[in-house]
Amino acid sequence: MDALGSAISTPGQGVSSSTHGAQSQPEKSYFEKQRDALVSEIAVSLEHVLSNINTLNRALEGAIAVGKEFESVSTLWSTFYDGIAHENHGEVGEEDLDEAMVAEAEDEGESKGDRNPRA
Repeated sequence: MDALGSAISTPGQGVSSSTHGAQSQPEKSYFEKQRDALVSEIAVSLEHVLSNINTLNRALEGAIAVGKEFESVSTLWSTFYDGIAHENHGEVGEEDLDEAMVAEAEDEGESKGDRNPRA
């Protein structure tokens, strides 16, 4: 009976040496099974995140490429508007500018409470 008793494992001592040879790995505990399941789930989720980040990166690169294509057009329109603005300022006479400045100064004076007429 001693030989049989030594082959049986007791709680807390684990599997005895005679039964250990039959099993290559001891059975995993509930915690280890759950941990492995969560780790594999996290790995799958990270793969999805990586895939989505790569997709976003390609989309951003495409948007930047389109923006660079319009850069020359933007420069051309900017030059056009600057030329038009310069032309419009050149047509306004000095007398018109002086009158506009005087009118603006009077408006500012009235808004500040200055009611004195200017001579």
